Amino acid sequence: MRTGKNDISGWLVRRAPWPWWVVLAAVLGALATHVTRAIPDGGMDNVIVVRAARTWMAGGSPYDDPHFLYLPGAVLAAVPQALLPPAALRVLVPLAVTGCLAAGWACALRLHGVPLRSRFAALGLTGLAAGFAPFGHLVLLGNWTVTAALALPLGLLLAGRGRWPAAGAVIGAAVALKPLLAPVALLFVFARQWRALAMLVLVPALASAGSALLLPDPVGFVTRTLPFLLRGDDAFVRLYEASPAAVLPRLGVPAPLAEAVALLACATGVVCAYRRRRRADPGPLRLAETATTLMLSAFLASRPSYDHYLLVVLPLLLAGVPYVGSVARGPWFWLALVPQIPGLTWPYLEPGRRRAVKDAVTLCVLAVTMMCHCVRVRPSRGSGAFVTQRREREEAGRVRTSSDPAF
Repeated sequence: MRTGKNDISGWLVRRAPWPWWVVLAAVLGALATHVTRAIPDGGMDNVIVVRAARTWMAGGSPYDDPHFLYLPGAVLAAVPQALLPPAALRVLVPLAVTGCLAAGWACALRLHGVPLRSRFAALGLTGLAAGFAPFGHLVLLGNWTVTAALALPLGLLLAGRGRWPAAGAVIGAAVALKPLLAPVALLFVFARQWRALAMLVLVPALASAGSALLLPDPVGFVTRTLPFLLRGDDAFVRLYEASPAAVLPRLGVPAPLAEAVALLACATGVVCAYRRRRRADPGPLRLAETATTLMLSAFLASRPSYDHYLLVVLPLLLAGVPYVGSVARGPWFWLALVPQIPGLTWPYLEPGRRRAVKDAVTLCVLAVTMMCHCVRVRPSRGSGAFVTQRREREEAGRVRTSSDPAF
């Protein structure tokens, strides 16, 4: 696909003026400050993990709390927080979550070859923080999904540079804390990176086994947490679930049919991701789109599935804007994000249902958009990096100049 005068990549990758960074710092600082003042304990979800660590330190089982949905390694990882006073957590947790999200955005940019000082770097993160509601929700909750939001782009960045075993270790470390990125193992299977896959499996397996031996209930995750996740019958959890299997029954669809639809959509997404991986076109879009399609497919069927899970995939997709042929240049990508504009309300829906329905619409539209993109898009010159596009334009200019009789 040839680039023309409407190509925006050149403007996007130029160095951002310093006022842009001031605006970004103000937006991130205002968000972290608001959470610090509004939330006294560092976030409801982070408190669950810290409380589990304190329970273990007191001799109890972390899995006595049914909302502790993490692997045993998260208990030990939360011990440093458990030793801090609540006043320190109130300040440090929002700053740490915001910093991890910013670092994940930076890794996504570097995967796509976008300069970190570019206009797009500043504009993209500002837009995510100010215009995408799940960003604020994640900082507000202090949820450990932020580890996956950092680990996935970092792992893909390493994989894109040929360091697959290191990528497997990074993804595995995130799985050891929260098994959200487990579906990414299929990417390593598709790529036939067996050593890296072994790293991805061994790191959380060894960390979980070693940590479990220190717990009074070593198999608590298997005997308590997994049945809870498979049932998905907790009223509080179900209130915010975004998967079709959870939302459709609340709209009158029989639960078995809703689960069948979710599983079928998940399987379709995996097939589409495999087809995307088989297209060996140049540039990093292949890695990013395969991984994000796998994750979105898993979110369709997983229980629970929350709105802030989208921050695991969205930065990777958004960072592909400078590439011709990127899914982020299509209208459906942006239409999927409309329900997540802060302050946007939907009529004719009860307040208790509104949040889950909005999140489900975003998840489903984005997942279907990615599936269609993986199947329909064909390799082209436009699928290469924007740097390649710029060089091609410069070469074309030199050819025209050399053919001029006055040259």
